[in-house]
Formats: sequence, structure tokens, C-alpha cells
Amino acid sequence: MIVADGLRKVYGDVVAVAGASFRVEPGEIFGLIGPNGAGKTTTLKLLAGLVEPTAGSATVAGLDAADREMRRRLGYLPEESPLYEEMTARSYLRFFASLYDVDRETADERIERTLDRLDLAVRDRPLGNCSKGMRRKVAIARSLVNDPEVLVYDEPASGLDPITTNAIIEVIRELAADRTVVFSAHNLYHVEALCDRIAIVVNGELVTQGPLDAIRAEHGGVSYRVDTSRPVDGSTPVEPGRHRTVVASMADVEDVRAAVEAAAGELLDVRSHEPSLEEIFLAVAGA
Repeated sequence: MIVADGLRKVYGDVVAVAGASFRVEPGEIFGLIGPNGAGKTTTLKLLAGLVEPTAGSATVAGLDAADREMRRRLGYLPEESPLYEEMTARSYLRFFASLYDVDRETADERIERTLDRLDLAVRDRPLGNCSKGMRRKVAIARSLVNDPEVLVYDEPASGLDPITTNAIIEVIRELAADRTVVFSAHNLYHVEALCDRIAIVVNGELVTQGPLDAIRAEHGGVSYRVDTSRPVDGSTPVEPGRHRTVVASMADVEDVRAAVEAAAGELLDVRSHEPSLEEIFLAVAGA
């Protein structure tokens, strides 16, 4: 579980995080989205205990984020994760497992199982000779060597090819079955498909948060696109002989039907439309 209460971080005159409050339960995936420089990474660093808050607090797995013991229960993945390039995947992960006092037998079993899950076949090649996707998979495996209760991932699939990205997204979905997961991402399609709840961050502030359905209802909800053969009040032409009216309810659809029939025309099509996360994000962020 993660609980953030009024988290605030100020660097000089710059407010990086302006009083963020949220709660993430075990088994839940919580996504942070926002423009570059919005404060997502700083928020994740505050949760990971890597940055001291100016005000507010965060608890992770029941411990204060500043408590060193908390880090034994945390798996953290930064956006940029340099690796020891002369080491192989196996030796690198064994090294980090030893830092968490994981015994060799348990570590080896956990490492092999995790690398199998990540579909990383190349395990004895120096990391400096591995592709970006392979290196990212190793960084994710590193975050799991201590079998953490909570995962905090910053852009886990940034810059990767679609196949590797989908593999990582599926692994995150599996990991959330018995863990708490918070991650940031620019790929809104994956956030929409993966997250139980999301928060949109703009200029350091969480401007909205909750399940996507609730956010969609708050910022637009369902609308109906009604196509008619003749123009009616509020319609716009989309092609010869077809005019479109966007309305908010089925009662409004019936009003359009009555209006077009009164004009000796007919209703051609009715389709509901739910705003995508991208549409909501652009509206909320003012882009």
C-alpha cells in the first residue's frame, strides 16, 4: 500500500510537487500522466525515499518513505537506469540480490524465474553488448530481486520497440496481482489499458484522479453522434447528404430524429462516443 498525504517538493522558486495526496491499495495499478516537467518523476522519487519532501508525508508498505527498511519492500525503476556494463545479467542481478541479503539459492531461483517471465534469453553476455530492450528488462528484474511488496516504475517502457513494450506491460499486469504498483508513462494507450486508477499531473498539481470511467464522466462523459440526411439545428455537414449533430443524451437523439423527420429527412446513424484518455488529458492539461 502507498499513502501520499500533502506531498510537496520545492526547489528554490520552483514548485515541483504541490501537495499531492493519493492512496494506492495492494493489487492496484495507479498511473501518473502529465506533460514533461509536470512533477511525475519527483513524485515517484518522493515515494521511493530518494528525495526529501518539503512538506507532507508518504508511507510505503506501512513504513515512512524515508525509512531505510522501507527500501527492502520496494522495487524502484528510474526512467534512466545505467547498468554495470562489464557484468552479465546473471552476475548483475546476483550482486543486487546480495545487497538485500537474499541467499544464493533463493536469488538464483528468483532471477531465472524473472528472466523467464521477461523472455530474456541472453543472460551471460556483458550488459554493455546488450540492446536497450534487453537492458531495460534486466533493470526491471533488478527491481524484483528482493521480492518487493510495492513497485514504483518511472516510464518502464520508454523508447522501446512495440514487442518489448507489450511484453513489459504484460509483466506489470501480472506483477500487480499481489503487489501495489505506481508508474508513470507517456503512452496513454497503455495507461488506459492497464491502470485501475490514474492521476493527471499539471505544473506539480494532481488536477484530477480516480478510475478512468469517473474521470471520463467528470470531463465530458458519453456523447452521441447523430447523422441525418438533412440539416437540423446544430448540425454540421460531414459529406454530401450527411449532417452530424453531437448531443449529450438519448432524449436529445430523439429530438434530432423528430426534427429531421419534420424536415422530410431521415436519421442515418447514431453512435455513442466516450472520450479517450488522450482527449481527456489534452482537455485537462490545456494542450
